[in-house]
Amino acid sequence: MSRTRTVATWTTAVLAAAALAGCAESDRDEGSGGSGGSGSGSDATFVFGAAGAPEMFDPFYATDGETFRVTRQMFEGLLGIEPGSAEVVPELATEWTPNEDGTEWTFTLRDDVTFHDGEPFNAEAVCYNFERMFDQNDAGQVAGEYWGYVMGAFANDADNSLYQGCEATGEFEAVVTISGPTSGFPTMLTLESLSMQSPKALEEGDANGIAAEGEGFSFPEYADNPVGTGPFTFGEYDEANGTISLERNDDYWGEAAKVSELVFRVIPDESTRRQELEAGSINGYDLPNPVDWNALEESGNTVEIRDAFNILYMGFNPDTNPQLQDLKVRQALNLAINREQLVQTQLPEGAEVATQFMPKTVSGYNTELAAPEYDPERAQELLAEAGAEGMTLTFAYPTEVSRPYMPDPQKLYEALRTDLEAVGVKVDVKTASWNGGYLDNVTAGKYDAYILGWTGDYDSPFNFIGTFFGNLKENDFGTSAMPWGKQLADDLKAADAIVDEAERSAAFEEINAQIMEDYLPGLPISHSPPALVVGPGVEGVIPSPLTAEEFDSVTVSGE
Repeated sequence: MSRTRTVATWTTAVLAAAALAGCAESDRDEGSGGSGGSGSGSDATFVFGAAGAPEMFDPFYATDGETFRVTRQMFEGLLGIEPGSAEVVPELATEWTPNEDGTEWTFTLRDDVTFHDGEPFNAEAVCYNFERMFDQNDAGQVAGEYWGYVMGAFANDADNSLYQGCEATGEFEAVVTISGPTSGFPTMLTLESLSMQSPKALEEGDANGIAAEGEGFSFPEYADNPVGTGPFTFGEYDEANGTISLERNDDYWGEAAKVSELVFRVIPDESTRRQELEAGSINGYDLPNPVDWNALEESGNTVEIRDAFNILYMGFNPDTNPQLQDLKVRQALNLAINREQLVQTQLPEGAEVATQFMPKTVSGYNTELAAPEYDPERAQELLAEAGAEGMTLTFAYPTEVSRPYMPDPQKLYEALRTDLEAVGVKVDVKTASWNGGYLDNVTAGKYDAYILGWTGDYDSPFNFIGTFFGNLKENDFGTSAMPWGKQLADDLKAADAIVDEAERSAAFEEINAQIMEDYLPGLPISHSPPALVVGPGVEGVIPSPLTAEEFDSVTVSGE
């Protein structure tokens, strides 16, 4: 695809967007994130039941929602997200403005912010953070995968990096240089992984001293002693009891959190989380079983249903199973899955069959793509034509977790396995806990097929299909083994560089059609509206379509 957008036209559009952003005011100044009332500024504690344990507490190396759920309360970025939406708003930066060709962005910073350790937040701290994220060792480049996805490369491959440098041009003014225009910048700075952290704490805790260890990583001292700027500070992680305690930051630059303590209790089993809520030992939890929503509300709880901004998919790895390199085999597996039945029996009301690897609310969604047909007879014919009758598929699902796109992984897996076995595929089941090997095993290519999903970090087509297929070296689908893998990655990058919204959307629509009709690197399954539930006396929770709730607005009464 060609880039026909002129610099002059691009600059006009992006400057208009920047002007709007520059006129915005941070909601934290107005205190609009909270509901006030009972518990406001009180000594109350809000206890939330988490589905899994955090991997560690340095958001730069985090990749999963359970870790981000905790770090989000302690860290902030230059840009933030309006609670309850996907809209970009000021956070630690109050304005951001590009130069004429969009390669230099000037950020005007708040002048009243300090890190939790008392160190000042300023332009030097911003540039220290960017350079710290950019300059990673081999293990850090693997673990810091969000940087790799959005920036393309690290310091050892600087020519291929979107990020090119940062300069403090004033005490509260920083200029970030990028290699060229992209629709993702500066929106990507809302990512939790790119949050601002205390330079002093990073240095003293040897933050970049990450090392490969077995199939995972060993993290430095800093990862257990995080220091940000947010409304909560790190208290204690009692790993034996599965509790993480955060404390209100009384020196916070915005409106103080309305509870004095925020506690996360790790309770992997969803039914146990419900029992704990009913017993009053926790005040809320994420992803209640959809069949329990009505009963929970009848018991006096509040079920908050988010808009669906996710995708559940079955990923393939052609590196481990060469039969998956045959398009006919992938097409057969696509036809073997009864998505409509799965959505109706396994997912909550409002869930939909996926036609592509992004939800319909994202620009670039191709409305011409129909839901994949369920045709087990044709699936068997294709397997026979490919010489893959009776093929064996090592197929994995995660345990000890519920995710927005898969409230019950085992039941979803069983439904998919039943469909596959019905067309003659032999399934070799593999399981591992979410943060106990499953994610690492998927990344390492240990499974032929697996179920996984994605909740969008921000409203961008590249954040979905670009994340999946845009980095040929680092993607879970093994597209580097496919002859079309590089072409797809190149097409995605070219489309992302188109700033005109209509032109960019059309390019992504075309790519979505190619992915589903010509490539089929995996099987998109469904979109599901996830929920969270809070008990009586809890107010101020603002459900996020990004599942990115901030709990500083929460009040708890009746203790």
